[in-house]
Amino acid sequence: MSGEVSLTNRPRLAQQARLVWDPVRQRHVLLAPEGVLLLNDTGAAIVGLCDGSRTIAEIIEELRRRYNRVVAEEVQHFIARLVAKRWMEIGNA
Repeated sequence: MSGEVSLTNRPRLAQQARLVWDPVRQRHVLLAPEGVLLLNDTGAAIVGLCDGSRTIAEIIEELRRRYNRVVAEEVQHFIARLVAKRWMEIGNA
């Protein structure tokens, strides 16, 4: 399930969102005026790759270089949820 994002979209953090390391929680968090989203290592890796220059397909390929098991649909769904919450924006190739 990819929702509203396709493999050719180029995701990037919304202007008001920031990916930061939280030393108290010892994990990456996504900060926005609407709140804080705690990320696991995989989520932080996905968000870190969403800089507007890579397509979702390229992000998936990079994740496959780093990790043993990457399901493209799960990556797309994760990004689609962030887009729906307005923490991330997508552009076209």
